[in-house]
Amino acid sequence: MRLLAFTLALSVLLQSPVRWIVDAGHGGADGGAVAGTIIESGINLDIALKLEAILGLCGESCVLTRSTDEINYPEYADTLRKKKSFDSNSRVKLIAGTDNGVLVSIHQNKFSQSRVSGAQVFYAKSDGSRELAEKVQYALEQTLGADNTKQAAKIPDTVYIMRTAKCPAILIECGYISNPLEAQRLQTEAYQMKLAVAIALGLVQ
Repeated sequence: MRLLAFTLALSVLLQSPVRWIVDAGHGGADGGAVAGTIIESGINLDIALKLEAILGLCGESCVLTRSTDEINYPEYADTLRKKKSFDSNSRVKLIAGTDNGVLVSIHQNKFSQSRVSGAQVFYAKSDGSRELAEKVQYALEQTLGADNTKQAAKIPDTVYIMRTAKCPAILIECGYISNPLEAQRLQTEAYQMKLAVAIALGLVQ
């Protein structure tokens, strides 16, 4: 809670003119990564909603790409591929249509080796993305502990939403649902709040 209080105090001094676009990755028919009974999209949404609430307390302007796990698809989207395409294009339009927008996309990771863990921030090629990613990566490292030693990295061009973003854009892999201990943490309200506070602190800096 001390970190949250510090974030709130800091935001008074550093209120930004930007509008944060908080994107809960996947959703609807697209659950994202799956590990056992754990589905990525639900965790993404939980963290995104907490991040939006914290940024709102800081007086920051936000817009969510989705606020529930349901997505209303048009009739023509009758396959998973078409549903994913419709959803991605809808998000791209929202991002492009948001004045002074900065994209913050929330995701969870998965890897074949269960020992791999940690949060990592990826940045788009657009101006300002790398600097923002490094701020958030540092805040996550300071909040989650010394074991979280990953570095901010450029995101591959295969990620459509990030590739098309003209505004500053980062994608945060909050942890690995393939790591049993980290997966357990990622499903708790306390750890989700810890992540959201750290991300918010990096953003307002």
